[in-house]
Amino acid sequence: MTAQLVLTALPDIPLVKPGDDLAGLIQEGLSRAGLKLQTGDVLVVTSKVVSKAEGRLLNLAEVTPSPEGVRLAEQSAKDPRLAEVVLQESRKILRVRPGLVIVQHRLGFVCANAGVDHSNVRGEGGQPEDWVLLLPLDPDASALRLKERLEAESRVSIGVLIIDSHGRAWRMGTVGVAIGVAGFPALLNLRGQPDLFGYHLQVTEVGLADEVAAAASILAGQAAEGLPVVHVRGLPYPLRPGKLAELIRPEEQDLFG
Repeated sequence: MTAQLVLTALPDIPLVKPGDDLAGLIQEGLSRAGLKLQTGDVLVVTSKVVSKAEGRLLNLAEVTPSPEGVRLAEQSAKDPRLAEVVLQESRKILRVRPGLVIVQHRLGFVCANAGVDHSNVRGEGGQPEDWVLLLPLDPDASALRLKERLEAESRVSIGVLIIDSHGRAWRMGTVGVAIGVAGFPALLNLRGQPDLFGYHLQVTEVGLADEVAAAASILAGQAAEGLPVVHVRGLPYPLRPGKLAELIRPEEQDLFG
């Protein structure tokens, strides 16, 4: 039997601005790509366009650093205003070195600089370098809103992932990971499944949402690609309700703390 997973980056999605109808832009992108949604399809959307549509742009000129923000800026050699935003977006500061702050984000995952991003960001007025973009307030809810809107218009059942780029402990390079999940099996439990020789798997769990996120990010890119939405067809597992929390390892299981 031939297994096939097809990923298609939707063309000509315009630069997203606060208040834009992102679901409508996705529908237009699907039409341009000659795609009609089918049950079982998945849409992977970069966090950047979700944040822009939801107005998560912030001008650092409006930020007043706290004493803790100033201390973090001194340790990390960062702009004190940026350090303050990183603090506000974090549950806990885990590691600091010049140029980098590793945090437990308010959403639970570990990432660099709390996901506060300068790249491909521009606001209205002020100095261009002062504008930053924060991750969505609630990516699961954002994914669910897109899913419900697109399902209502297409009358099929789909999954939606919102993804970001993260580094990994002891590995070089960033990869796409899921930070928002709706209608998708984020964590796939294969325990009890037989392998080729009849051995039943004991501990295997697959971060399926992160696997799909990584594949989609190859097309979405990191720089000037302008391809923030990827359509996925052929997922070899059934869709089900899912959420980001499935992928967050409990602190008591942390081996690196």
